[in-house]
Amino acid sequence: MAHQTHAFHMVNPSPWPLTGAMAALLMTSGLAMWFHHNSTLLMTLGLLIMLLTMFQWWRDIVREGTFQGHHTKQVQKGLRYGMILFITSEIFFFIGFFWAFYHSSLAPTPELGGCWPPAGIIPLNPFEVPLLNTTVLLASGVTITWAHHSLMHANRNQTIQALMITILLGLYFTALQTMEYYESTFTIADGVYGSTFFVATGFHGLHVIIGSTFLTVCLLRQMMFHFTPTHHFGFEAAAWYWHFVDVVWLFLYVSIYWWGS
Repeated sequence: MAHQTHAFHMVNPSPWPLTGAMAALLMTSGLAMWFHHNSTLLMTLGLLIMLLTMFQWWRDIVREGTFQGHHTKQVQKGLRYGMILFITSEIFFFIGFFWAFYHSSLAPTPELGGCWPPAGIIPLNPFEVPLLNTTVLLASGVTITWAHHSLMHANRNQTIQALMITILLGLYFTALQTMEYYESTFTIADGVYGSTFFVATGFHGLHVIIGSTFLTVCLLRQMMFHFTPTHHFGFEAAAWYWHFVDVVWLFLYVSIYWWGS
């Protein structure tokens, strides 16, 4: 930074976008191979390249922001705008699933039996596991706010404790949803109800796993003294993402589990 005359970060050439794109291609192609030819080789290769890319790309960003001083106030402002736009794109991603669900449920066609849920579908009881999952995610929203508050006040131990509780709640949510899928009486192949239910809740579950990974990285960084009360955008972005996951689940619970049943 000593030789720069501006506060912006001019990113050095990096191979990780290329390897990330290769991993995405191999994973999607590998999924098709797995579905149609029962071969997991391509998908496993893509997964390994993706994990390698994630580790090294995140390592480079941590190095730039924590040790090299590239994440100035101006750069952090740009990163905030980027995260806001990313979450906005995710909102529209889920709007598509809600649109499909309401389009089919508000005016069920004769092929569905003229009713919702369609004839032959036994929906999940919204006051059993789905309600417990709602409580778990709302509790995790409280603990991530506690972690952020503690970090702002330089209380390192409480930040670590709150982050650990949030991650455990996220893993508990994932375990409960896995059990719910396993015990469900319908599948993704059961018409428009099955497809909208599993695609919407499944993508949300994937976002919970991604958010848990995001928070785990933040926990490791907090343990290594990377965050300060005035310089912790990595944690802030993870907290925003987790709150987004919470809010989407509330809409999913009210729409698909409660009203849709």
